[in-house]
Amino acid sequence: MNTAELSKIEYSLIEALKKGDGTAYEKAVREYSSGMLAVARFYLDASSAEEIVQDCWVTVIDAIQKFEGRSGLKTWLHRIVANRCKNKLRSSKREVAMDFSETLDPELAERFNASRQWELPPRLRFDESADSLLENGALSDCLDKHLSALPETQRSALMLYEAHQHKSEDVCNILDVSASNLRVLLHRARQRIFLMVETFQETGEC
Repeated sequence: MNTAELSKIEYSLIEALKKGDGTAYEKAVREYSSGMLAVARFYLDASSAEEIVQDCWVTVIDAIQKFEGRSGLKTWLHRIVANRCKNKLRSSKREVAMDFSETLDPELAERFNASRQWELPPRLRFDESADSLLENGALSDCLDKHLSALPETQRSALMLYEAHQHKSEDVCNILDVSASNLRVLLHRARQRIFLMVETFQETGEC
């Protein structure tokens, strides 16, 4: 195993999983399931995504023995989920509908000029610290609401890149998209979140 790429905590967790440690397994499920679900929801509806993640955890019990540490445990788990989802789509002869055109959503188009630069950038106030904003329960609820309303492809890309802190090349590999397509997904998702925060700061409403 290439331990140079793994933290001591992650290495210890992997070794415990390989020994069949039930406590380690429960810890891994708690820590990594949300990210795995974000990957699955890139491809499938919510119900099918949850089933895939549950099935993948069963697979992990045996597959972890072959884990060589060429990537982080999180990336490895996310790839297992992505591959399982792709197989499911192929077996049902379905494809993921993704729009990577540069056309902006109607409610955002007027905020940009012909060069796709902000004509009216978000008027975000920074008199409050990031911590104080995040501690605002109403803002947190509003953020959750808007994240849930994002198209599955945008939300999954944003969650993997921002929340789960994957490198862009890892996100591309996990979701099987090009670097340029990933940039489009992230750009669109961030636009909506920026405008949501702006509206909240100005009006206090979601």
